[in-house]
Amino acid sequence: MSDCALRNCQAIRVTPPGGHFFFGYYDKSPWHASHRWMLALRAGFMDRPPGPEDRADVGLIDLEKPGVFEPFASTCAWNWQQGCMLQWLDENRVIFNDCRAGRFVAVILNVWDRTRQELPVPVYAVSPDRRSGYRVNFSRLHTLRPGYGYAGPVDPFANEPAPERDGVFRVDLQTGREELVLSVARLAREADPEGKYRHWVNHVQVNTDGSRFAVLHRRNQTHGRLPWTTRLMTASPDGSDARCLADYGSVSHYDWQDTRRLLAWAKWRQPDEGYFLFDENVPEPEQVGGGVLTCDGHCSFSPNRRWVLTDTYPDAEGKRTLILYDLAGRKRMDLGRFLSPTPRQVEIRCDLHPRWRQDGRQICLDSVHEGYRGMYVLDVTDLQA
Repeated sequence: MSDCALRNCQAIRVTPPGGHFFFGYYDKSPWHASHRWMLALRAGFMDRPPGPEDRADVGLIDLEKPGVFEPFASTCAWNWQQGCMLQWLDENRVIFNDCRAGRFVAVILNVWDRTRQELPVPVYAVSPDRRSGYRVNFSRLHTLRPGYGYAGPVDPFANEPAPERDGVFRVDLQTGREELVLSVARLAREADPEGKYRHWVNHVQVNTDGSRFAVLHRRNQTHGRLPWTTRLMTASPDGSDARCLADYGSVSHYDWQDTRRLLAWAKWRQPDEGYFLFDENVPEPEQVGGGVLTCDGHCSFSPNRRWVLTDTYPDAEGKRTLILYDLAGRKRMDLGRFLSPTPRQVEIRCDLHPRWRQDGRQICLDSVHEGYRGMYVLDVTDLQA
């Protein structure tokens, strides 16, 4: 590990031992606004992808009752990488995806009195004002990017390389009405005018004030097998003013720094990939952590925007490293290394997917280093000094 004051911080498991608990992706926080409760999923297995009938319990961890999980619902629209898009809407309600009557839906649930609202479509990302969300085609993802979609309903556009009626949809979280704002066909016409590829979208994230969203546009020739190429796109909520920030073949995980800048692991006019800070108003991105941050990871900015939190894929010893990068001091600090037993195929692997608490004083991650899936918390209060 790097020589730093935080090198001995402990990862404390907050889920019960022996079960398989996890949260999901790195771009959402499991913490309640009070910091007393955390959201979690519980599954009865961890050695295979979930099928259409496999349900995961959805519930709360009460941090004042260590090792206790209190379920309040269940879902059969989930995967090991991103869970069911579970997230808080406010201090009382959460939103998550499920499958009902042969279609994917979103459920808005009050965790205290169990009152619920069901939207006729699922969600991927939610805007900061919690009034609208965005969705993609989870059935298409299940086929073309296994591990990120949901088993169950088939893709109605499975035979179309670039469907006109598929893409990024904006969803009204009050009414459930949706609007297609960025179609796959539109993206394909820009990047593939000869129609050689099959196209899809993934990884939608909204900027810090809701005025823009980003999405990855991917395409390949081999129906869901590597290699594929990726473009990083941004647009206004209605799909207007769409911009391509990166189109050199490779873009992976990213996070918005503010309303116009976002950090992404990408390739930019050079053989090697790295972290680049893209500005929608500047043609050339700035490399971040060159020579120091050398592995793709799940990156996110701390609430005060001073730090970048990320992780790595397993090294030669089968361990993943949890990393903080000081943007001002340009210094990397390794917080820990966590064993990731085989198998490691994307459909069932357990990435750390580190996430910030709202005040930046704690970090949560998923891990299997104890032989089962669990959620762990690390205290980084010293960073606030």
